[in-house]
Amino acid sequence: MSRRRQAVKRSVAPDGKYDSTLVARLVNVVMVKGKKTVAERVVYGAFDALAEKNSEWNPLEILQRAVDNAKPRLEVKPRRVGGATYQVPLEVSPDRQNALALRWLVKFAGRRKGIPMRQALASEIMDAYRGQGASIRRRDEVHKMAQSNKAFAHFRW
Repeated sequence: MSRRRQAVKRSVAPDGKYDSTLVARLVNVVMVKGKKTVAERVVYGAFDALAEKNSEWNPLEILQRAVDNAKPRLEVKPRRVGGATYQVPLEVSPDRQNALALRWLVKFAGRRKGIPMRQALASEIMDAYRGQGASIRRRDEVHKMAQSNKAFAHFRW
């Protein structure tokens, strides 16, 4: 990690179809090896699958609620104090909350074998929207870890 200066935070341009920065960030997380059009096809295909299942709901609202449900509020970071390493619970910044939630949604969608990525992503988003699924379990694990290490909270700085 550089000690010189903080990196400049770059803003993400909204995507072309839904005009949403959240969808653009999801496309960027899905993207592998710079293949953005492939990632867009996967994300838009997942949105079409969501719209098919729930015609009265807007896929953007479903994605927003799913990301809100998967966001971690606390996480642990290792801090070295006097030769010992402690897992110190810290509050997560809103930007990192979004990044972690999107990353978990895509990661656990990719682990669903036997179905195309667009359907796996749609079902993972729907599971997170309902408050279940692997990304919600991951959030709960992170919260449980932070809760169990609450005794080391005085080491945060």
